[in-house]
Amino acid sequence: MTVHKTPSGREPLKNKNGQPSFSFPSYGTMTVLSAPAIDPDLKATGLAGNGIGIGNGNGNSNDSLNQPASEHLNGDDHDGDLVTAAEDRDLQRGLAQRHLSMLGIAGSIGTGLFLGLGGAVQKGGPLGALLGYAVIGLVVCAVQFALGEVAALLPVTGSFVRHAEFFVDPALGFAIGWNLVYGNMLSIPSEITAICALFQYWTDINPAVFIVSFIVLTVTVGMTFVRVFGEVEFVFALLKIMLVIFLIILGLVIDLGGIPGTPRIGFRYWQDPGPFVEYIATGNWGIFLGFWAVMTGAVFSFAGVESLAMAAAETRNPRRAIPRACKRVFARIVLFYMLAVLIVGMLVASNDERLDSSGNSVAQSPFVIAASAAGIPAIPSVVNAIVITSAWSASNQSLLAGTRVLYGLALKGQAPKIFLRTTSWGTPYMCVLLFTCFMSLSFMSLSQDAITVFWWLVSLTAAGVLISWSAILFNHIRLRQAMRRQNIDLSRLPWHSKWTIYTSPVALFMCMAILLTGGFTVFTEGNWDAATFVSAYLDIPIVLTAYFSWKIFKKTKLVSLDDIPLRDAIEQAEQNVEEPEEKETGWIRSVNWIWN
Repeated sequence: MTVHKTPSGREPLKNKNGQPSFSFPSYGTMTVLSAPAIDPDLKATGLAGNGIGIGNGNGNSNDSLNQPASEHLNGDDHDGDLVTAAEDRDLQRGLAQRHLSMLGIAGSIGTGLFLGLGGAVQKGGPLGALLGYAVIGLVVCAVQFALGEVAALLPVTGSFVRHAEFFVDPALGFAIGWNLVYGNMLSIPSEITAICALFQYWTDINPAVFIVSFIVLTVTVGMTFVRVFGEVEFVFALLKIMLVIFLIILGLVIDLGGIPGTPRIGFRYWQDPGPFVEYIATGNWGIFLGFWAVMTGAVFSFAGVESLAMAAAETRNPRRAIPRACKRVFARIVLFYMLAVLIVGMLVASNDERLDSSGNSVAQSPFVIAASAAGIPAIPSVVNAIVITSAWSASNQSLLAGTRVLYGLALKGQAPKIFLRTTSWGTPYMCVLLFTCFMSLSFMSLSQDAITVFWWLVSLTAAGVLISWSAILFNHIRLRQAMRRQNIDLSRLPWHSKWTIYTSPVALFMCMAILLTGGFTVFTEGNWDAATFVSAYLDIPIVLTAYFSWKIFKKTKLVSLDDIPLRDAIEQAEQNVEEPEEKETGWIRSVNWIWN
């Protein structure tokens, strides 16, 4: 094995088995866990006590330390880099590449597609909506490729939160991490609240029954082996994909007059009322504002694609699986959304009053509006059922992402060590229990006054999607800058794209522009709305406050490009060759063949 010198010029320490232990400024110590035990002398130095090691990507390491995971941490800002011994030992690799692909899809195909596309057409017109979603689709492409490139090198629990510590500043990882934890904590009860509202379409049963039922279901899935979660999301993603395909085909049939007794629509609504909508203002400026409003909404429709790498330490062969999933998820989601937006723009006029996007009723779905006009009464119930499963699927994904980020923060001493406790099958159960407590906020929906307060709390993190995307892109930019500074060839990365050096800066600019202008409507005459302002902007000072508070309290510094230990990270990736994926059998093999 070729041993590179540390950034300070010293060769790394070795234990009696010849295992190198690298120590880096601001990171701590990294020990290669390939021998059955850690040298007691090395433990005495405090290096092994940091619990940092490299797993083989195929299962648990051979670390024989018998202390609880929490005893491996000293609470300092250390080791934002590679897979820690604690997570490699305590977590189980139960997710395969097919699970990751479906996780990204399950998280982003939901109410935004089934209910929200009508609002996009209403604000931007059919062509304005199509262009807005196309631009955000390109941003999503840049985000996914940047995430895949960095996560393939550093497949750690918490994904881009830990990457931010490695490439930028531990304080940035702290701020983004807790923002994600808070956002996911409130996302779950908000999804359960939406489920209760959707059930009112069919029945008047007390909503408390549905709240309790879905809390129990969500906690049950969250407490099981991560593979069970992966299979549940795999099935739900398939259901949503089949519904999207069905609705696109149905919409095309209705548009072409294929339903008996209905006229052919074609592109009638592109001519009258027209391809664009003048939003707030008049003329070209109003058309541009409509297009920009569509982009702002489209960001939240695509939210969730970035979470597929959160459980990297629980994924088999992550250096292969994550880049593949990132590429495939981007292509399929953008394809589904673009086709759906095109069909919706053909089916419903932009001035149709039923496209009011302010509610959560299935009646506002453009697909339901078109089906009702064509005399197909069953479609509303079908869409309602799938939207309910979508909402529950989203709550499951929020639980996975939030608990893994919290676990990653605890590994770094940025959260209480109690959250490092895991079950024998690798579930961080204390993290799940904390999130379970916040699920009880769903009961606030039973009171009109309480639900108003609850939605204000939820709105505090509405801008979190753009903050997360910006962090992913900035992490990637820092990776490329460090590689140039240290004269490392791109070919040494586990996976890379030649275009990301250009796409990441452009996409970062777009994310920041949309983040800063997302609430532009409140600054126009007669359109001030406190709730909209809070939703659009309050998350920004919250993240900045968390960043500077941790930076001042812990005296963290921006990581120098020269001090980022890329060579050793790359060397570990080259040494730990991942095993080939097990071939699927039965119906799953058939689904994978069609899907891929």
